[in-house]
Amino acid sequence: MSGYDFLLVGVGGQGTLLASDVLAATGMRAGFDVKKSEVHGMAQRGGSVTSHVRWGEKVFSPLIGRGEVGYMVAFEKLEAVRFAGLLRPGAVIIVNDRAIPPISVSAGNDRYPSDEEVRAALAAVSTSVHFVPAVPIAERLGEVRANNVVLLGALSRFVEVPLECWLAAIAERVPARTLEINQAAFLAGRQADL
Repeated sequence: MSGYDFLLVGVGGQGTLLASDVLAATGMRAGFDVKKSEVHGMAQRGGSVTSHVRWGEKVFSPLIGRGEVGYMVAFEKLEAVRFAGLLRPGAVIIVNDRAIPPISVSAGNDRYPSDEEVRAALAAVSTSVHFVPAVPIAERLGEVRANNVVLLGALSRFVEVPLECWLAAIAERVPARTLEINQAAFLAGRQADL
């Protein structure tokens, strides 16, 4: 049983923490030892949110060392660039094709990088970079807030775990009234053009 080291990055309000809960539950259902760690300092004000999730035969620490992240799910493009230094060469990078400029950009103190700059920065780390139009996919399903689960669906294509483990973990972690839309969002992400 090999291990997986996941880093989820985003900004407050994007569902990053729910996604990390689903990812941890999926690993447990697949028979892995799982550890998780979260940082969400100014999350309620649009600040950075990160979550480390590790699956393995035996995991001793929830934190992933610099250069050891094998899978990154970025809920926002600039956050993907900000944390690219933690990735190992060839890591799988799933990026929500969405920009949420930080306050420093809104205030005119900084400049948000162009799509070309974002793509170049990530391409310098990995050839497995996949931009996902998660927000439009979720909107088509009728619930924009499910874009976090769309991204998990895209990630699932690169992780050798049965589909049933993912769907059961979603059922375990989301409110019952949102289960159908979240499972539909997951499957739409799994089938998205990457």
